[in-house]
Amino acid sequence: MTSCSDNSTTTSPARSKAASAASSAASAASSAVASLASQGTSALASASAEAKRRLDEVKNGIDAKNEVSLGAPASAGDGRITVPVTVHNTAGSAKSFVVQVSLHDNAGKLLDTIVVTVNDVAAGRDGSGTARSNRKLSGPVRAEVARALRY
Repeated sequence: MTSCSDNSTTTSPARSKAASAASSAASAASSAVASLASQGTSALASASAEAKRRLDEVKNGIDAKNEVSLGAPASAGDGRITVPVTVHNTAGSAKSFVVQVSLHDNAGKLLDTIVVTVNDVAAGRDGSGTARSNRKLSGPVRAEVARALRY
């Protein structure tokens, strides 16, 4: 009676090809994740720069952060997040508002920033707009007013 066993430590050509393919797939997946992370960082930097530019364009703006309230963030069905924005004009004449809304994850990490303009709000009245994320976001999102100017 004889038995066969494969206690060989040499690698067959088929195993070698499979290992190489698995290694290549893992490397490609790692590169894709790094690329997506880089794109996310780049998109956030671009959105932040655009928000700063738009708020800096406002001349003679008055800090109006206390005149802004935000609704609950919600998914827009396309993966983007929308946030209702309400402004209250405490001035004696019609004014416009520019509001920067920041979206954060539960750990406080900035995910996106959006600028919303609410034009021609009558004195003593409310105006509204909707902030919409610049890209798809997943997981719980918290919104806050980063800056707001009345002009």
